[in-house]
Amino acid sequence: MICLKKAFWGASFLSAILMIWYMAIPSHPVTEHINWMYFYEYEPVYKQKFVFTLREQIKCEESNPFLIILVTSRPADVEARQAIRVTWGSKKSWWGNQVQILFLLGQGGEREDSLTLSIEDESILYGDIIRQDFLDTYNNLTLKTIMAFRWVAEFCSNTQYVMKTDSDVFINTGNLVKFLLKQNVSENFITGYPLINNPSHRGLHKKTYISHDAYPFNVYPPYLSGLGYILNTRLACRIYEMMQHVKPIKFEDVYVGICLNILGESVRIMNDTELFFLYRINFDICKYKHLIAIHSISPHKMIQYWQEIMRETSAPCY
Repeated sequence: MICLKKAFWGASFLSAILMIWYMAIPSHPVTEHINWMYFYEYEPVYKQKFVFTLREQIKCEESNPFLIILVTSRPADVEARQAIRVTWGSKKSWWGNQVQILFLLGQGGEREDSLTLSIEDESILYGDIIRQDFLDTYNNLTLKTIMAFRWVAEFCSNTQYVMKTDSDVFINTGNLVKFLLKQNVSENFITGYPLINNPSHRGLHKKTYISHDAYPFNVYPPYLSGLGYILNTRLACRIYEMMQHVKPIKFEDVYVGICLNILGESVRIMNDTELFFLYRINFDICKYKHLIAIHSISPHKMIQYWQEIMRETSAPCY
């Protein structure tokens, strides 16, 4: 009996190992030579036909903003949106340069019906919601990013710069504007937190998994983390045009990287490594005054950190 049990558990263990091996190793040979034109279709067959249900185009029709910050947000993230509105999104002009913050949403389905304040009411109250009629899910984040680039191209091409970020990211808006004022406006550029030679995952972790059919290469192109990347509007419009020729994949930041590589553009890697933080760091007034963006900040901490930075009595940093 004991031998039978051992044999059973041994067979079960072997089956589990084989299953993991089968799922982790692609059934097709991974293509080693990377040709980004693999993703390109000559005709714009991937032009999205989702309808804008809220578009706030008046934000750019009435003025020429220096910077538009587009924040991906879920319908249920009311607290996060409100925290941004009263902190780094509260000031609309820095040294005479207009900055507009808008939120990117899809349709929330039944969960949205339980919200105390509807998205439509929130839009009327604050005038900062951009929305299309696709379902708001993690796997549709690329559709939300395409919506952002489309909105800029169709309704706000008169802005100089665009930033795409997330609702759990703390932005030092003043420092961001200072950084952009130093740039050469005649050059295409895109920058943020760079990810180079990042491998594509075929394993069991659902959030990072991508199929061989969707992405046949074992390394992603150089790209910028979706925590926050900044680019000039001319390049944003070119990327949107390219998006119509490239099939979306589940990772929006990788998808933008693919479009950039087909366009022959490269991400700008800055010498200063203290401007973008992929992970949360302990609050330090001087670091937060110096940085541009930091990920994984709760609404409560966002308010607390902003109040600290804005205090005139805070110690000077050298």
